[in-house]
Amino acid sequence: MTKEKFLDIKLHMERHAGIWSVISAVAKLVTALTFVGYPLLIGFLIYLSFTGEGFRKTVVCIVVPAISFVLLSVYRKIKNSPRPYEVWKVDPLIKKETKGNSFPSRHVFSIFVIGMTFMFTNTGIGAAMLLGGVYLALYRVIGGVHFVKDVVAGAFFGMAAGLVMFVLI
Repeated sequence: MTKEKFLDIKLHMERHAGIWSVISAVAKLVTALTFVGYPLLIGFLIYLSFTGEGFRKTVVCIVVPAISFVLLSVYRKIKNSPRPYEVWKVDPLIKKETKGNSFPSRHVFSIFVIGMTFMFTNTGIGAAMLLGGVYLALYRVIGGVHFVKDVVAGAFFGMAAGLVMFVLI
């Protein structure tokens, strides 16, 4: 997205604040459901491992996302890419004051790796989370806090970590 395109979108959203409020509320709901859902999934997997099923699966579904998240965070800190609002010298639609650490998007990575984790137990919920991840990626780009490359990379790394889980289980 270019600065001009972002400013066009921003102007439209400011003129139609109700639309942006709904878009933001849905993004917050998607985020909340994902981050409540993951501990519930892990609790369910732990329960199954106590019944003799899937101890390895439980460990993989905890360890791979955790290690991937840490590695992604370290890489992001080292790379320290500026955010669109820093580069373009504009106020983002999503209120944020963070400097740098834009590439890759950790929000998008997280929802994609959690969605992939859900694919092991419930493909419907997993697919819904991945769709939610696409929504969240679009929201963060339109909101001016990430470039397209940031969210695409976050999604890619989240799905790659998910594929590692598939191989290990």
